[in-house]
Amino acid sequence: MSEQLTDDTPVPPAPVIDIHTHAMPMPFLRQLEREGRADLSGAGRNVLTLDPELCGLPPGAPVPLAPEQYDLARRLEQLRRSGVDHQVVAAPPFVFASESADERLVLDVTRRSNDAVAEFTAASGGRLSGLATVPVGVPGAVEELARCLDQLGMVGATMGSFGGRRELDHPVNEELWAALAERRCFTLLHPSRVSSRDRLADYHLVQLLGYPVETALATSRLIFGGVLDRHDLVLCLAHGGGCAPAVGARLDLGWHRKPVTRVVANAPTDYLRRLRYDTAVFDSKVLGRLVEDVTAANVLLGTDAPFDLVDSDPLRTVRGIGLGEDEEAAILGGNAQVLLPGLVLASGDPGGSGPGATAPSDASGRDPVATLAVPPHHGEGQQT
Repeated sequence: MSEQLTDDTPVPPAPVIDIHTHAMPMPFLRQLEREGRADLSGAGRNVLTLDPELCGLPPGAPVPLAPEQYDLARRLEQLRRSGVDHQVVAAPPFVFASESADERLVLDVTRRSNDAVAEFTAASGGRLSGLATVPVGVPGAVEELARCLDQLGMVGATMGSFGGRRELDHPVNEELWAALAERRCFTLLHPSRVSSRDRLADYHLVQLLGYPVETALATSRLIFGGVLDRHDLVLCLAHGGGCAPAVGARLDLGWHRKPVTRVVANAPTDYLRRLRYDTAVFDSKVLGRLVEDVTAANVLLGTDAPFDLVDSDPLRTVRGIGLGEDEEAAILGGNAQVLLPGLVLASGDPGGSGPGATAPSDASGRDPVATLAVPPHHGEGQQT
């Protein structure tokens, strides 16, 4: 006999889903180190350095490496504490090789990164899902997308803002855009380079300022290059779209007054309202203005965890806007469930800590959390 719901039956809360998080699994980093493309000697201090051809940073520039990037047990504990039920996980742009002209290197590193993220998320007991990194600007991106979605079980894609020495509106990417549109594949567009690294070298300005500007530049090229006219994409801009929402009116003014920009059918803000945005703007008032501009239906929870530039209390950020219950629920997880239909959420209490929650295990009965939580070597302990 099926259970009947009544007005008094408690309705479980909708899951809270974070669509913008990152991981750098240790097996992948160890591979890079053996090839001379990574230095893990600072892992005990929570930093690593990467080959500039991969990361796009100056030689020796430190990349944050929180244990939660590779230690699954600590990652799941962080998830439990955060109030988030499920994370969608992508490789960070530091391994996109966005500025490399070596297409074989880009494809090789991308494949290995995707394999590592897929393994990491598969061991999470349904708490994590993976996004496939698709290498823009080089041939082979469509095949890698298909491999990740059809064979590795990833639920969407992520991409950089530049690749193969080419912009996103370059014809080499047309096949990729078509494939993403045909599959209705949720795609997180993440800035992966800056246009004037020398001027941004100080004060951490590459990430603090360069990345938001880069997102606006990449989005503008998608608009004026006609990509958004030709392809109906499920495209989400990281960091609340960076500077793109703020310059929308200026882009519109140019479209009205500069003939060289009248190459698309509609004003730029029309296209901006078709895109999706994460909540990683770190301020309720700023987020409220974004929601007012693009509506709650186009905004999804995103934190940038576990990097240090993270929204550490994302529920408070969203709830601080003062939205209605339905709009708030849409941002916190409802929109993600619609746009990423491949998500398979863990059953049981949020965070997997309630009664009946069990540790995941692979077919051999081993605990994959223990398998993947490989400590750094070089004789250094982890900083807590």
